Amino acid sequence: MPNVPIHSVAAHPSIQARAVSYSLDLADRHGRTLTAAGLYISLVVIYGWFGGMKFTAYEAEGLVGLVGNNPLLSWTYSLFSVRGFSSLLGILELSIGALIAARLFNPAYSLVGGLLSAGLFATTLTFMVTTPGVLVPELGFPAISVAPGQFLLKDIGLLALSLWIAIDSLVALRPTSA
Repeated sequence: MPNVPIHSVAAHPSIQARAVSYSLDLADRHGRTLTAAGLYISLVVIYGWFGGMKFTAYEAEGLVGLVGNNPLLSWTYSLFSVRGFSSLLGILELSIGALIAARLFNPAYSLVGGLLSAGLFATTLTFMVTTPGVLVPELGFPAISVAPGQFLLKDIGLLALSLWIAIDSLVALRPTSA
């Protein structure tokens, strides 16, 4: 059998350059759309899961230490039972998730959902200051507990995602020029 040279893609820079260019073009054309869809879907899943859990006694009792120590929300327990407040919060969270998902129909819905979501996460971030056990002073700054500290800290990212969804939805509402 004769020696036949094997040509690799690396031996043909023009083929390699075209492959890279094609990949970048695909990422440019579809990457943002896929990324945005993933971000919307992730927040919808979070709200669906967290919102659904609010109807359980387990979740309602888990909120007592957070809500009960927060001056912005502690008064709600004088109006509602622990389970009643948790259920109302569940309705709010499921509604926010539905509004964000409704981006498929009209970006105005996800704009409202993103703003409500940002407000909710801004509120939960206040728990970082008002909830006992967030800081671990014996370990020094910046040590925080796993729960509730690190559990609450993730809300910084979810707040940023909520604001991104609101802005992305607002931009989508802008009239396009013909």
